[in-house]
Amino acid sequence: MLSISTLQQRTGGLADGRTAKAGLVACVFLSALPTVRLSAQGEVDRLALRFASMTAVTGLEQPMVDSLRALFPGSTRDQAGNVTLTLGQGSPKRLFTCPLDEVGYVVGNILPDGFLLLRRVGGGGGGRGGRTASPLFDQQLEGHRVTVFGARSAVPGVVAVKSTHLTRGRVATEASAPDPVFTVDNAYVDVGASSVAEVQGLGIAVLAPVSLAKRPQLYGERLLAAPAVGRRAACAALAVAVQAKPKVKGTVVVAFTVQSLYASNAGLASVKALLGPFDDIKTAALPARYADTAVETVALADADRLVREIVQWMEGR
Repeated sequence: MLSISTLQQRTGGLADGRTAKAGLVACVFLSALPTVRLSAQGEVDRLALRFASMTAVTGLEQPMVDSLRALFPGSTRDQAGNVTLTLGQGSPKRLFTCPLDEVGYVVGNILPDGFLLLRRVGGGGGGRGGRTASPLFDQQLEGHRVTVFGARSAVPGVVAVKSTHLTRGRVATEASAPDPVFTVDNAYVDVGASSVAEVQGLGIAVLAPVSLAKRPQLYGERLLAAPAVGRRAACAALAVAVQAKPKVKGTVVVAFTVQSLYASNAGLASVKALLGPFDDIKTAALPARYADTAVETVALADADRLVREIVQWMEGR
């Protein structure tokens, strides 16, 4: 603890008695604050931004899985691709999980002129999706930047739009018929290639993952906007809770799961089969505004609260 004389020395002797006492009170107050809480808030912000910048199209989550394994030494990747970490020992045996995957796209075809066609993954269709995307979900692609994850590196691209010059004044089949709604079938992705060979030279093949370009934005009072940011910030909160090294009651298995958007929730089912049975299961989740849009938004203050709730649950409080 700083004395008044020490404080005066550190301020070059400029502090009078009242200023020095005020500074001393501030020092005492700050030293009494829980340092874990202060550092955890900064870590939540950092990891939420980092996770929100990543892409994990459902069924194609392994690059993000690899990043998480590097973040948690001692973690393992099971046969399904989940990242798991076991804390504590004994009974009860509980599971805290967070799904990593997101609705996204894959390259469906490569045209002779170098354009890419897309297919949506994880948002319904064919009865396989665990969650149905909004009918307007694909409209977010029109005219926007995307990232194609090739075998060599991430390749920037853009989704083409109709020419306003060539389509102006055209006659509709019905006088009152509006323009049709943009769908994924209308998405032509330009990656700067003019042939199939040039596309392949970029390391892009059919089934390569594609997502909107991730540019997370912090605004207002610690609000974070990005595609799928609700899931990302919830996983960041779980990661921060683990890094806080709670005094776990019994055994807690932490699992960052894949393929949650399939009807079978294959990732979670794999964890249960390999490491269960569990006495209790919790899933990290946060409320989000504008869900399933490019500007999905979470309040990082909610993530702070989630960190505290997870730690308390792990400690059996």
